[in-house]
Amino acid sequence: MRFSLKFRFSWIPFAVTLVVIAIGVSLGQWQTRRAADKQAIEEKLMARASAPAIVLGAAPADVDAIEYGRVTVHGEFVRGWPVYLDNRPYQGAPGFYVLMPLKITGSDQHVMVARGWIALNRADRTKLPQLVTPAGEVTITGIARRKPGHVLQLGRAPEIRPAVILQNLTIAEFAQASKLPMQPLLIEQLEDAQDGLVRDWPRPSSGVDMHRGYAFQWYGLALMAFIYFVVTGFRRGTKQAND
Repeated sequence: MRFSLKFRFSWIPFAVTLVVIAIGVSLGQWQTRRAADKQAIEEKLMARASAPAIVLGAAPADVDAIEYGRVTVHGEFVRGWPVYLDNRPYQGAPGFYVLMPLKITGSDQHVMVARGWIALNRADRTKLPQLVTPAGEVTITGIARRKPGHVLQLGRAPEIRPAVILQNLTIAEFAQASKLPMQPLLIEQLEDAQDGLVRDWPRPSSGVDMHRGYAFQWYGLALMAFIYFVVTGFRRGTKQAND
């Protein structure tokens, strides 16, 4: 009996395979880029960790040059403009990031300070605890960030106002709403100010290996789709040729 190996082409499996391969490769590339971006952040963090803190003043800051580096600023908190970022859990507990502008000493410029994390009131999530805010001039040392991170927006964002609870916020949006001249960055405060806020900030470069793992899975899906198409094509063709 003569055995003949033959491939049978079919348009529908071919089209489905192309779609799966395109999705797998596209998502694999996206995860690869995410891993590369976080690796670049880690390199900046390492390079700037040992550098002396940059003193922030009235001159506009070069965010690209100082992001992820340590900065120091002298000024006074604008106590009437706290903002709370929602959906920021800490060690599994729900809570908020507390943001507040600081008026820089000797100028009309302000800089946003991420003061720390505070727990959510589980009985009434809109009931915010009393903030302990130092009066007069203070010195803040922390890590410069371009923005306070982004989470999934749930519903329509409320108007930016004092003591508002938001999902996300940019410095430009805050400057427009508050009418305060702002430096184009925020500072994640590091020192303990005895105010009850937690300052254990998540490392922005974390998750490199996770993204690489996801990329491997998506590329693997694309490869498996191609292999499945080829194998089933030969099976159909060979069966037809040998019947």
